[in-house]
Amino acid sequence: MTTTTVDPRAPWNSSQYVSSWALRDGTPVTIRPICAEDEPLMVKFHESLSDRAVYMRYFCSMSFAARTAHERLFRICHSYSESELVLVAEHKDPEAGERHILGVGRFNELQADGEAEIAVLVSDQYQHKGLGTELVRQIIKVARDQKFRRLVAEMLHDNLAIQNILRQLGFRLRLVPDDPQSIQAVLEL
Repeated sequence: MTTTTVDPRAPWNSSQYVSSWALRDGTPVTIRPICAEDEPLMVKFHESLSDRAVYMRYFCSMSFAARTAHERLFRICHSYSESELVLVAEHKDPEAGERHILGVGRFNELQADGEAEIAVLVSDQYQHKGLGTELVRQIIKVARDQKFRRLVAEMLHDNLAIQNILRQLGFRLRLVPDDPQSIQAVLEL
């Protein structure tokens, strides 16, 4: 298990959302809520992302400097509200003892009552190993525990990987009427 502590200021019992899991290749991973000490790990995580992965997640090119700006990462690493949760998938190198974030999943409550938007981003090196699917599963679990009614996600039309994951987990997909480049996925909880 990781030595990272989960921040006690989180509004839920965040230790219940810490789990051990393994990638398809057997690599052990800990999935847990993000914490303040993760900021340097998030910088390294963003170093591992290709331009395509960034574009697929953010719908635009976003510079490394913008993604890793202290103000932005501080806000992400200190997300302690009941309306938002950020989960990280962390691997600890058994030889070097270094920790690495391999993927990030999150949900944010929307203005609509009981509805939250989810998003997932996995480092290129760890894509297609089941991690994105597991992060979405964990987000669904937390959203159900927090009594959300519906999860929604928006993705680019050509992001087939996340579409397949969401469809496999029960989301209904449809074109976004005013944006033919986007797909919306909805899961009723």
